[in-house]
Amino acid sequence: MGLNEAPLLFNFEVESSEDLTYIPMAVRFNLDRFGLRVSLAQWQMLPYEDRKLLARFPVEDDTAIEPNFDHALFEMLRTHANVEPEWFTPEETPAWRRVDAVPDGVVHQADLASLHAPSADQWARLDPFKRYVLAKLSRKLESNHDFVPAMKEFGLAG
Repeated sequence: MGLNEAPLLFNFEVESSEDLTYIPMAVRFNLDRFGLRVSLAQWQMLPYEDRKLLARFPVEDDTAIEPNFDHALFEMLRTHANVEPEWFTPEETPAWRRVDAVPDGVVHQADLASLHAPSADQWARLDPFKRYVLAKLSRKLESNHDFVPAMKEFGLAG
């Protein structure tokens, strides 16, 4: 599986990412699946073209498909920031992978936004990457400004 032709950005991210100033969900997904953490400051030290390249990596849930994301990130950070990403052990079975239940955080975010949470059936039909995005946007107790736009973009809110 090769790189995407353009950075993978949802419509709700285009405005909020401010031209890749912030870490897009595609990059967050790959950071999480490889068990890597970078700060926003480290991300912003990378040249725009490097950030754009990292956002073109596929968002498949199989690290064997595209094993070069972590190598590319390491080289970019070493070259431009003289740092390395922090390692962590990825969750073996994160809530977004489950198709039988909507994660509590997603239900909570929907409640905060006065939206109906996705039904278990709607959740199961979502593309895994979209489930990841909603779960990622729902990890904190306070309202996330991108949650409602993501729900709308994914066809889960009017």
